[in-house]
Amino acid sequence: MTRFGIDAPTLLHLVAEEVPLAPGHQLVAAQALRSQALGLLFDAVRRGELSETEALRRHEVLTGIKVRLLGDRVSRRVAWHLAREHDLEIADAEPLAVTRLQADLFVSVDPAARARAEGIVPVGSVERLSTP
Repeated sequence: MTRFGIDAPTLLHLVAEEVPLAPGHQLVAAQALRSQALGLLFDAVRRGELSETEALRRHEVLTGIKVRLLGDRVSRRVAWHLAREHDLEIADAEPLAVTRLQADLFVSVDPAARARAEGIVPVGSVERLSTP
């Protein structure tokens, strides 16, 4: 089994592109993942990129995706240390902290997020999620 740390843009990508998760793989993320994803959907509606109906449909789909959410004191403390060490925002450090603590690889569709993760945690491609 491979455990993948993900961020909100990646969760939305999985929904929008209907990316299947290979059997045996597990997704892990920071507790704020679903709220962040909802915020990204709302922003897409405001920009006219998605209809409200489609955004709410995607939100329903993403709530059904099994993700182990972590938000304990240890993961927040690790996020704090990573943010200090690497000059990151806490929101950017949280997925990396969760990955460091509970996952094998960090996966993101966001090139900036992947770049931030390099040298902090192992980074993989989104395609790995579908590969056994």
